[in-house]
Amino acid sequence: MTTRRQFLAASATAAAALPSAFAAGNDLIRVGLIGCGDRGTGAAVNALSADKNVKLVAMADAFPDRLDGSLATLLAKKGVAEKVDVKPDAKFVGFDAYKHVIERSDVVLLTTPPQFRPLHLRAAIDAGKHVFAEKPCAVDAPGVRSVLESCERAKTKGLSVVSGLCLRYDAGFRECVKRVHGGAIGDVVTVFANDYRSGRWTKARRPDWTDMTYQMRNWYNFTWLSGDFNVEQHVHFLDVAAWVMRDAYPVKAVGMGGRSVYTGPDTGNIYDHFSVVYEYAGGQRLVSNTRQQPGCKNDLSAFALGTKGRAQLSEKDGGMNVRGEQNWTFEGPGNAMYQAEHGELFASVRSGKPINNGEYMAHSTLLAVMGRMAAYTGREVTWKMALESKEDLTPAKCDWDAKPPEAAVAVPGVTKFV
Repeated sequence: MTTRRQFLAASATAAAALPSAFAAGNDLIRVGLIGCGDRGTGAAVNALSADKNVKLVAMADAFPDRLDGSLATLLAKKGVAEKVDVKPDAKFVGFDAYKHVIERSDVVLLTTPPQFRPLHLRAAIDAGKHVFAEKPCAVDAPGVRSVLESCERAKTKGLSVVSGLCLRYDAGFRECVKRVHGGAIGDVVTVFANDYRSGRWTKARRPDWTDMTYQMRNWYNFTWLSGDFNVEQHVHFLDVAAWVMRDAYPVKAVGMGGRSVYTGPDTGNIYDHFSVVYEYAGGQRLVSNTRQQPGCKNDLSAFALGTKGRAQLSEKDGGMNVRGEQNWTFEGPGNAMYQAEHGELFASVRSGKPINNGEYMAHSTLLAVMGRMAAYTGREVTWKMALESKEDLTPAKCDWDAKPPEAAVAVPGVTKFV
């Protein structure tokens, strides 16, 4: 098994030939799925619905039951099943399975736990393949730096890289941000990013599982695999905040967090709440609050406060609106944002006009990692510190009998910044 650390240290492979443009929809686009969980299965449905002449030809997952379950779901879905052509010898299982899917595909869907995204993205780009990469794109700074390098290489190869930060593909969010950028609320001075959820899944350990198997099965609950809640899910609204700020990023952050509810033996080492305040060079603030605790009110939203008004960006509880010199509320037409991501990806492949979401995909991931660093350590963390951090959460070896990273819970004021 080649770990990410070993992979990044190795010499870059020779550049692959530039892909054809698949002009006019006449050429078959072969799709490969790496990561067969619920989100991966959904991404495969979106990809197969995005173009008339596509086929899913290869699948990979760490676990055979996840792969088989995903394939069964796809084969049972009307309008999708006829585009599934995954032969038994194109089903790959294990930590190295991604390599075989990349070999057989033109467009690769990367939907594994985010720990593996930098490794898989690098391999796909080196092989000359277009990519859909789910959010977040990394769990640590070395991973973010790797993704930035891979996405720059994609530009030189004419390859598309579309991010799973799906709110940027939502019609309502796009229109609201356009109005904010057009001056509808004046100069933005504060953005609030909220992600309050009423719970999360955990999986109890089975007696026959090794430590690595258990953590992989329970991946969301371990920082080395998910990046923690602040990275794995809250990255969506942190990215909206960055988008509102014209993809400018803060210079420093101070935060707090901890475990109030999810403290049992099967809850890994991630937090169940965070509160982080980010500060920009011009004095603007981003106030980020998250919570995952059962029986509590949910709220997934962003609010931008400006010198002439305010804007709300939310799919619920009032939706998209601006209150200022001219009030506005989004009334449609709406769109299916998950489908829009793949529609634009496959249109770019057909046209030979690549999309590259790499910079904001990587920087918004770092924004989330930076907040986790601030909360875990209790320190003020600057953007430069976060970007240059040497904390690499990759295990020394990815193997079912290998020892995974230590699952200690971070203690602010004790946990060191690396």
